[in-house]
Amino acid sequence: MSNAILDIHDKPKTGQWISLSLQHMFAMFGATILVPQLVGLSPAIALLTSGIATIIFVLITQFKVPAYLGSSFAFIVPIQIATETGGIGSAMIGAMFVSLVYAIVSLIIWKTGYKWLMKLLPPIVVGPVIIVIGLALSGTAVDMAMNIPTADGGSEYSLLHFSAALVTLATAIICNIYFKNIISLMPILIGIIAGYAYSALIGIIDFSPVAAANWFQVPEFLVPGIDYSFQVTPTLLFVMVPIAIVTISEHIGHQLVLGKIVDRNYIKDPGLHRSILGDGIGTFISSLVGGPPKTTYGENIGVLAITKVFSVYVILGAAVFAILFSFFGKLMAVIDTIPTAVLGGISILLFGIIASSGLRMLVDNGIDFGNNRNLVISSVILVIGIGGAKLEFSESFAIEGMALAAIVGVILNLILPGLNKQEVDDGTE
Repeated sequence: MSNAILDIHDKPKTGQWISLSLQHMFAMFGATILVPQLVGLSPAIALLTSGIATIIFVLITQFKVPAYLGSSFAFIVPIQIATETGGIGSAMIGAMFVSLVYAIVSLIIWKTGYKWLMKLLPPIVVGPVIIVIGLALSGTAVDMAMNIPTADGGSEYSLLHFSAALVTLATAIICNIYFKNIISLMPILIGIIAGYAYSALIGIIDFSPVAAANWFQVPEFLVPGIDYSFQVTPTLLFVMVPIAIVTISEHIGHQLVLGKIVDRNYIKDPGLHRSILGDGIGTFISSLVGGPPKTTYGENIGVLAITKVFSVYVILGAAVFAILFSFFGKLMAVIDTIPTAVLGGISILLFGIIASSGLRMLVDNGIDFGNNRNLVISSVILVIGIGGAKLEFSESFAIEGMALAAIVGVILNLILPGLNKQEVDDGTE
């Protein structure tokens, strides 16, 4: 039996509904706006599309899964690479192709079941790739925290800015470690707020854009064929699409954890095919208007675990609030003035947690590194991914870094002797 205060289809009273939904929105807020800040997209569009994607997800999963969709960190490096080679439009088109992969995987699961997927993407492949995602971004986080741009296009060390990064980092750590209630689920947001306040005190924020901003502001859409032209290349596809290996695995993990919290088996009902399709369509709609790819959010799953409020109506309320906040021009202007050092400080913790979560996956699944097969697979993935290895077939076609590491990991797992044949835990007792 579920120990829910409000179960899946229970509707809260109006005042309770508003407060609970705002709580969910703020839980995802910091991480969702951080991704677009790092890749050059609009935070307002990220908020708007997170709300829209969540509503789509709840509809596709037949109002059975109380999950919130926010910006995916797995795509930060691929979006940066795609933007450097073909502009931000290329990154958006790449995200659309990722959503197509979700749709295809969903269709195959619907027809054949899901266990083949869980065997294709075991922890020994996914864990090291997640570690690569975090560590590949570590240099970016430290550079943002310590350095400021110079007139010649370079950068220089700034102790003043680094102090803002350290205040941000320290606040987030304190919230995460010393608080056990809802505050512990929002270290990113609270850390950014503290870092921003400190930055204002030491005078490194220009508030003029906030004063000039309108209270109501339509988000900046990026529509293909109108706001940008694009060209689909093999390199673009191989930069973006293989990351679906990680995000689909992350999605499965979230569905298993969420199912245990709310006492349902979401792998079977409404089915993994529906939830993956919901992720895919949410990502497609987001990229169609200039938002980052979407994923279910662990922060919001944590809120469910603490509050015991599992109502999908609360999740839908959070989605509506996210959409409304995206049109709040003053707030979006404040977000645009967040110093790079503050974003760098919170990124040090966040990217480290991403890497550590990959390590935790290996530990939790009892991966034996005394087994040479496991040692080889993980070693090759880590060095190829972090080292930035590249397969360059022509000037317009190359597979590199994280994408290459993920592909190689899947291949090694399939061809090396000793492939694990054990049954996959689908969350059923």
